[in-house]
Amino acid sequence: MSVKTIKVDYLARVEGEGAIEVVVRNGVVQAARFKIFEPPRFFEAFLRGRMFTEAPDLTARICGICPVAYQMSAVHAMENALGIAVKGPLRELRRLLYCGEWIESHSLHITMLHAPDFLGYEGAFDMARDHADAVERGLALKKVGNEILSLLGGREIHPINVQVGGFYRTPRRRELAVLAERLKWARDAALETISWVAGFDFPDKERDYELVALRHADEYPMNEGRVVSSRGLDIAVDEYDDHFEEFQVERSTALHARIKKRGAYLVGPLARYSSSFDRLSPLAQAAAREAGLAPTCTNPYKSIVVRAVEVLYACDEALRIIDAYEEPDRPSVAVEPRAGTGCAATEAPRGLLYHRYELSSDGTIATARIVPPTSQNQTSIEDDLSSYIGDSLGLADGALRRLCEQTVRNYDPCISCSTHVVRIAPDRG
Repeated sequence: MSVKTIKVDYLARVEGEGAIEVVVRNGVVQAARFKIFEPPRFFEAFLRGRMFTEAPDLTARICGICPVAYQMSAVHAMENALGIAVKGPLRELRRLLYCGEWIESHSLHITMLHAPDFLGYEGAFDMARDHADAVERGLALKKVGNEILSLLGGREIHPINVQVGGFYRTPRRRELAVLAERLKWARDAALETISWVAGFDFPDKERDYELVALRHADEYPMNEGRVVSSRGLDIAVDEYDDHFEEFQVERSTALHARIKKRGAYLVGPLARYSSSFDRLSPLAQAAAREAGLAPTCTNPYKSIVVRAVEVLYACDEALRIIDAYEEPDRPSVAVEPRAGTGCAATEAPRGLLYHRYELSSDGTIATARIVPPTSQNQTSIEDDLSSYIGDSLGLADGALRRLCEQTVRNYDPCISCSTHVVRIAPDRG
C-alpha cells in the first residue's frame, strides 16, 4: 500500500490562519482536511449584555475587509427585533455602502490574492513585475471602494457612521457627485479586469453544489431577500434555523454547517450569480457573457471571473443610486428598545451572513448568533479538494501543493471571521 500526504501547514494569501492535509492511498484521495486553527474570538459571547445600539460598531470589528457585511446584518437583525423598517434614501445609502465593500474586497482578492495562482507567481509582488498595469488597476479599484466606505461609514476600516435606524450623518448630493466621477472610471476599469481574468487558463472542473444565496424580487441581492437554493429551497430568513444547522469538527475552531438532512452547500459569488443572474444590470450581464460565463456557473476556479462581474455590477449600481439620490430629512428613524428576537441575512463578499439576536426589554442583548460565510463553506472546500486533486496526482509535489492552495483560495476564505467556538474537554473526575 502506498500512502502520500499533501500538507500545507500555513495557507498563504488568505485572511487568517489555516492549513490543508490531503491523504492519498494507492492513488486515491482518502481524506481532505481544511484545518482552521486560529484561536476563537468570542464575539457572540461578549455581545451579550451590551446595548443593541453597540452591535453595529462591535460586529464591524470582526473583519477589516468586510466590516460592512457584519454591520448590515447586525442592524437589520436589530431592526427586525424592534419592529422598524428603514426605507427610501437611507435604505439606498446602505446599499451604496455595501457596493463599496464589494468593490474593495473583490478587487483585493482578484488582484493580490487569487490572480497569482493562474499566472504562476508566488505572490502579487512577484506578479507586479510583469503585470504592473493590472496590479495598479486593482489597487486603484480597491481605493474607490474604500472612498465609498470612508464617506458613508466615517472611515475606510471598521466604519463608525452606521447605527440601528440609519446613519449618524448622511452625505450631501455634492459629496456623492465627487464619488460618481471616480466610479465612472472604476466601471471602465472593472470591464478591463473582467477581460483580463477571463483570459486565464481554468481547470475544467465543476461540481453539483447546492448553491445557497439570497434572492430579491427586484435587485441583485445585498441587504435583503429570501434564502434560496439551486435544489428548491425557498424560505424567509426567519426560517433559517429550521433548515440549517451548525456542528463542530475537531480540526476547526470554526463551526461547520449543513442543510438539515441534506448536507453541504456553497455560499458566495457563484451562488449569488447563479441564482440572480437576471437581477444583474444589463452591462454586467453582457460583460459576463462576453467573458464566456453562462447564467449559471459551478466551476469554482472561475469564481475570479464572477467576482470581477460583481465589481462591475457594484460600480454600475453605485452610480444608479448616486444619480437618483435625494437627501433625507433625517439621518435615522426613531428607535425605542423593547424585548424581542430578530434575525437577518445579507450577502457579504464571501456569501450569506446570518445574524440572530434576542433582546431584553431594556435593549440589552441576551443572546447573539453569527454564522459567517467561510464557516458555511468549509465542507464544500474539503469536498473540492477530494474531488479535484485526485486527477492531478501526477504533478510534482510542489505543484500539487500549489493546486491545493489554489482550490481553497477559490473561496477567498476569511478564516478570522469564521472562528467562534472553542473545544472544552469534559472533566470526567
